[in-house]
Amino acid sequence: MKKAAAVGVVAALSLAAAGCGSSSGSDKSTVTLWMYPVIGDQAKSQAFWGKVEKDFEAANPAIDVKIDLQPWEGRQEKVTTALVSRKGFDLVVLGPDQIPQYVRQGTVEAVDDVIAADKAAYLPNALTSLTADGKLYGVPIYQTITAPIYNKKLFAEAGVDKAPQTLAELKAAAPKLAAKKVAVLDYPGKPEVSLNQSFYPILWANGGSVFAPDGKSVAFNSQEGIASLQLLLDLKAAGGLPGNAASKGNDIEGGALAAGKTAMYHAGSAAQADQLAGAIGAENVGIGLPLEGTKRVAFGIPGALVLAKHSEKKDAAKKLAGYLASPAVSAELAKESGFFPARTDVTVPGQTESSKEFAKSLQYVYPGDTHPKARQVMGVIGPHIQAALLGKEDAKTALDAAAKEAAELLGSGG
Repeated sequence: MKKAAAVGVVAALSLAAAGCGSSSGSDKSTVTLWMYPVIGDQAKSQAFWGKVEKDFEAANPAIDVKIDLQPWEGRQEKVTTALVSRKGFDLVVLGPDQIPQYVRQGTVEAVDDVIAADKAAYLPNALTSLTADGKLYGVPIYQTITAPIYNKKLFAEAGVDKAPQTLAELKAAAPKLAAKKVAVLDYPGKPEVSLNQSFYPILWANGGSVFAPDGKSVAFNSQEGIASLQLLLDLKAAGGLPGNAASKGNDIEGGALAAGKTAMYHAGSAAQADQLAGAIGAENVGIGLPLEGTKRVAFGIPGALVLAKHSEKKDAAKKLAGYLASPAVSAELAKESGFFPARTDVTVPGQTESSKEFAKSLQYVYPGDTHPKARQVMGVIGPHIQAALLGKEDAKTALDAAAKEAAELLGSGG
């Protein structure tokens, strides 16, 4: 068994290799998996994936597994390069918004047969989000979810009996907390922060969407979109956003929420809730359901194993994907990562109370738009929202300008 490689080193080594799936002169089939830091602690990550290699190889002696631990940074570029150059990996972990472009390029393989026997056990939204043209292109091995995390003490001190559960309640609470010099919403307006964790959850809650149903145009500058951005501007005017909202990230440690200067983050993770607990005390941390507008929507994505079309060892790679998606491995991965299983027949050992609260939002999970240009369009919208937060554009002007740029992007064919 080969040891799991150190983070950051393997990218160059893998891309320099002659190709994946080779047997290296032995009778074994070598399967290379590019794994990412879904387990945040590096030592725990290496130990977990090392054990996965050892256990799988013991049960499948004809297959040699190489798990390359890759960094998040530069993932999109490295994966694209590997697929185009037809070397680097057999399997890679991707999210649903990344997959459509590779399906369109014809560089990934359908994997319906991997989950066929247990299809009914998977979260329906996980499978739907990984499906393109009627075929499944990812085997989900974990599921993320976001939900509001908040400081109970700050709301109580401002005379707000319970934390906001709707967008209307959020707006109503803003001036009460502002009177205590506390911003009600820890909004991260820095363009580098994914809009899935900032603007989009508000847009979705208001019934809006980023793209039109046919995917040929954008829809975020609709009445619902304008109302969503206007809500942020109204909160800002009421002292409901931090002064640096236009440029702040969504870090908890060292941030305004941990310092008691803001009261709520509407799209937090279970790990962030734990970080907040470490800063203000677990007894002061609340976890709610997604804020409701016309509906409740929680952003969350499945992490899925995607099979490269160029893989020379597809059967072996599929066997590994099925193993990683099995209930036993899924349970241990959820335990170590803090994420959730992508299937309903898994019990997570030692699940914390905060994780159980987050799990209540899984019924509202939405993976965002799986459009091939979803990420490029997000890059267009972010700066205009930032401009609006800086007072340079009003809500309609900002979103109309972003929509014009997005339309040109969609029409470019690139």
